[in-house]
Amino acid sequence: MGDILITDDERDIRELIGDILEDEGFSTRLAGSSNECMAEIEKEAPALMILDIWLKDSAMDGIDILKAVKRDHPDIPIVIISGHGNVEIAVAAIKQGAYDFIEKPFNIDQLMVVIRRAMETSRLRRENIDLKRGDAAPSEMLGESAAFKTLKSQLDKVTKSNGRVMLTGPAGAGKEIAARYIHTNSNRASAPFVTVNSAGIEPDQMEAKLFGRESPEKGIEKGLLEEASGGVIYFDEVAEMPSGTQAKILRVLVDQQFQRVGGSDKVKVDLRVISTTNKDLAAEIDAGNFRQELYHRLNVVPIHVPSLEERREDIPMLAEYFIDGFNKLQGLPLRTLAEDARALLQTMLWPGNVRQLKNVIERVLILGEASGDISAKELPVSDEAAGEEGRVVLAGSLATLPLREARELFEREYLLTQINRFGGNISRTASFVGMERSALHRKLKSLGVVTSNKAGARVAHVEGDAE
Repeated sequence: MGDILITDDERDIRELIGDILEDEGFSTRLAGSSNECMAEIEKEAPALMILDIWLKDSAMDGIDILKAVKRDHPDIPIVIISGHGNVEIAVAAIKQGAYDFIEKPFNIDQLMVVIRRAMETSRLRRENIDLKRGDAAPSEMLGESAAFKTLKSQLDKVTKSNGRVMLTGPAGAGKEIAARYIHTNSNRASAPFVTVNSAGIEPDQMEAKLFGRESPEKGIEKGLLEEASGGVIYFDEVAEMPSGTQAKILRVLVDQQFQRVGGSDKVKVDLRVISTTNKDLAAEIDAGNFRQELYHRLNVVPIHVPSLEERREDIPMLAEYFIDGFNKLQGLPLRTLAEDARALLQTMLWPGNVRQLKNVIERVLILGEASGDISAKELPVSDEAAGEEGRVVLAGSLATLPLREARELFEREYLLTQINRFGGNISRTASFVGMERSALHRKLKSLGVVTSNKAGARVAHVEGDAE
């Protein structure tokens, strides 16, 4: 459920809205009558609806459709549009559950703001329902960037299978959250999710922790594999597993049984295996640190979890989620992000990824003001922001200025930063930096800046640089 259904009896209007939304990265469906609209909903419920009040030659008008959809699909946000708007119609639409009312001719920027807010409100409402039911994972998957949507799509494809999944990506990117998402949405959701911290268990204790032990004094002590039977065993940073244990785990994956340390009986288990690594396992295999046979057993479905740099569009959403969470769990101030803070967060370096972002937000809430917007000056400028070899990293003030005010020396880095901040969207970049799109294309060409696909997202880089 990730598309937007646009219903309007004027073909030009619905196609215009559809083209705009698709240019912004959304998928759309179009309907010209109430019958077409209801047929599309019956086929698959959309993520959001844009609905005209007046539908010429239709069995139902927009209010009728609104009532029907809110009865059967109360979580779908609906934005009402009309060329005959008045206060009475707007109030009636809102009372029936519409998210907002926009009068034609509408401003495109206003429509996009309403759509994004409506989808975010819907997501938060679903999360709240899940939390009340106790079904939600300890941490939520959040994002709207192309890289995140690619990840989410891949995760959704593996939730209903029992295939072994290998999640790769840098430390702090959210690999465990992705693993828990698979588990929560699988047919094993009611069964255990057991984590094996491969780097945190002493090598001489690994086998006892995994397989359990038997002794005359203590009897049977179950290990992590036995505790996970029927559910998921999650090998966190599997490259850190001792080589001796790797061989025994390989045998468990083949036979789905093992012996406890000190025992003689075979223990049968039913396990789904999800593993993660931030290392290049092919290099680890070449170095003799990881068993190739185990790699092939674990790497049935490889999925890349993108770094925060690959999904900069999601940073404000994640920051706001953390602010809300710290307010509810710790009573820290419930503050909002000023525009300069949002821009700076999106342009900072994040070697610690989402985990680092969460820590920064907590620090600001603890040490900062008790109320008011969080400004850029409250955000810490870490040593990492001093730059990487061969690159100039923008200061926060420079990253928030229109291009015309930036010094010529920083043009290339400025545009690289802004394009990646907006997920490779040239139109949004041109709007922010204050240039015509055609002029921006010429400038990028003169600077040798190109965009290409990486992890499902459009990423800007200097032509000839390795991705």
